[in-house]
Amino acid sequence: MHVILLHAGFFPPSFPSPLYPPMPMPRVHSVICILLLLACHTAGLSAADPQVDFENDIQPVLTRFGCNSGPCHGKARGQGGFQLSLLGFDSDMDFSSIVKEGRGRRVFAGVPDESLLLAKPTGKLAHGGGVRFPADSTEADMLRRWILQGMPRRIPDAPTLTGIRVTPDSVVMTPDATQQLQITAEYSDGSTRDVTSLASFQSSEAPLAGVNERGLITAGSLPGEAAVMGRFRSHIAVCNVLIPRQSPVAESEYAALPRNNFIDGHVWDKLQRLQILPSERCDDATFIRRATTDIIGRIPTQQEVDEFLADAAADRRSRLVDRLLQNPEYADFWANKWVDLLRPNPYRVGIKAVFNYDHWIRQSFHDRKPWDQFVRELVTARGSTFRNGAVTLFRDRREPEEITTLVSQLFVGVRLECARCHHHPFEIWGQEHFFSFAAYFAEVGRKGTGLSPPISGSEEFFFAGTRRPVLHPVTGEEMQPAPLFGEAPSTEGLEDIRESLATWLTSPDNHLFAQVMANRVWTDLMTRGLVEPVDDFRATNPPSNAALLEALGDHFRDSGYSIPELIRVIANSHVYQLSSVPNQTNEIDGRGHSRHYRHRQRAEVLLDSLSQLTGVPQKFAAMPPDTNSRQIWTHRTESLFLDTFGRPDPNQDPPCERTGDSTVVQSLHLMNSEELAGMVTNSEGFAREFADQKLTAEETAKALYRRVFSRDPDTEEMTLVTGLLQAEGADRRQVIEDLMWAMLNSAEFVIQN
Repeated sequence: MHVILLHAGFFPPSFPSPLYPPMPMPRVHSVICILLLLACHTAGLSAADPQVDFENDIQPVLTRFGCNSGPCHGKARGQGGFQLSLLGFDSDMDFSSIVKEGRGRRVFAGVPDESLLLAKPTGKLAHGGGVRFPADSTEADMLRRWILQGMPRRIPDAPTLTGIRVTPDSVVMTPDATQQLQITAEYSDGSTRDVTSLASFQSSEAPLAGVNERGLITAGSLPGEAAVMGRFRSHIAVCNVLIPRQSPVAESEYAALPRNNFIDGHVWDKLQRLQILPSERCDDATFIRRATTDIIGRIPTQQEVDEFLADAAADRRSRLVDRLLQNPEYADFWANKWVDLLRPNPYRVGIKAVFNYDHWIRQSFHDRKPWDQFVRELVTARGSTFRNGAVTLFRDRREPEEITTLVSQLFVGVRLECARCHHHPFEIWGQEHFFSFAAYFAEVGRKGTGLSPPISGSEEFFFAGTRRPVLHPVTGEEMQPAPLFGEAPSTEGLEDIRESLATWLTSPDNHLFAQVMANRVWTDLMTRGLVEPVDDFRATNPPSNAALLEALGDHFRDSGYSIPELIRVIANSHVYQLSSVPNQTNEIDGRGHSRHYRHRQRAEVLLDSLSQLTGVPQKFAAMPPDTNSRQIWTHRTESLFLDTFGRPDPNQDPPCERTGDSTVVQSLHLMNSEELAGMVTNSEGFAREFADQKLTAEETAKALYRRVFSRDPDTEEMTLVTGLLQAEGADRRQVIEDLMWAMLNSAEFVIQN
């Protein structure tokens, strides 16, 4: 009745309205009052109707039907002059946009169905987003009643949402079966509510387990796992779906599988749930090539292959892993992975500063520095860019907000970039988390001339200076330093508050610190991570084997955060030594690690291997003679080969994650590169030297295959090579050069098995 009185010109002083100020109510004839009461009843407003709350009832409707999504009114500048916060993370903003902006033209309390908020999504007026729900739907009725009730921002004593739960939270399904999910909201007053119809759903593996807008899961025809997310307002819940193969495998077969260490047991347990059997163990030739490229970043030499294949000891594989980890090439190869993630553009930051940064990273790996020490030294770095390369991080990332995204992503696997502007759409992180974390870097002081691209050659000093306020962009509140979860030491009395952050980061209680690095090393050795992408840890992106990830993190932590020890335990597992050839049960397995997954070799591995095979060293600008590509201190060093095979763009900001995609350009480069042809035919290279040796055709074929492919030729290959070498009038050197060129252009050379 208040709304009818209000729009008829009667304003009771007790009626709160965001649109109209209270005014004295004139005396009216009783007939008018009766008419107004009848109009009120006709409009659908009744004292028995439950109160509608904006946050608990209206925003979920807008989110459920995509009104505040990125492609619609939730985009940065809104749509059609109407802007909402992305997925409803800012209730005050949304209420103001709907009720107050444009002089309240989006809602008309007198005739709710004429309100733009109802007329457009129900199709009564033209709407770029189309019809979102029918005019007689429950959602339309909810909006209608809220408008009739005076569009309250918050009803008295309204409970707040504390969390949601999904039922069931895990399910085993058969192909083509269905399962309905239910989302239950839990409130601060202890009440619960079924909000399934207002929740949004998403599957991590839609081909395996798709989910519709009502939360109905439909299993696909392939075995595997998926995580189905249910989201209501800013809360999420996940249902884990398992679809095993329908042809059961005897339990005795899993009990008989080899168990070299704890890794194997966790993988076999997972495969047993999927009813998948692992592939056979790879042969020794495959293992030495795989382990050598994975650990030191080049293929094995012919001599290394000869010695390993001649070794009959039962522990030859584990001893090979130990030798590789002691090889100085290990440090340069693994440091090369981390310079992609940390090293900035020298034309922006300065050549000397970046050179020193690169040296600090590489020296840390040569010193076998524990990972927790490496991270602590980096995030608390102080001093001169000319004397302590680690401070270059703060020369490149000059604002607290810039450092926050890199540190959280690399060292705790949390991508906070979304939370800088709004609540993370698939996680718990909001702006309060982002800017509280950023506050740890608010005291970083600088002395020097700063940056002046493209030269930036000056020295700059970094120290613990005067704190600069880090403000919440919406509330304007000054944020105090706080970790993303758990507790960090107090910053009171600390000379540098980053010490508190470093202690929290590297604490044994911070499970993500160890697991993120363990997952990254696992991905480097096993091709596919337990969490993919490697730095995107969240409830809606669960690991493919949570028990294994936890065990790897614990082992890494208990070893004193030793990267070589982590590599050792993975490389010695039976899982690492599986063949890449699938069997009938694991042909479609993509994340269970039931076989070794083939992948294209890293650009530097290929180039350094080419130099080793041909006997022709590479020459790089601003680098000493006999430098290999793993030792280059900047990606601005010219190399068409490295660019073709996917090294990062030197203008790209770190962290730079590479892709292992194979392209037509790469194949064309191998076939047509004048530089590569010159290496193969070089008069001082391997082909000439090999041609001059007095070896039989069979010995030549065997030596050539061991040098290029790290294995012996099979019968067909032996026949082909000996036939070419023994052909009448054959030029021995020319045949060897042609064979080598063909072998270097093969998939076996480029792809690791």
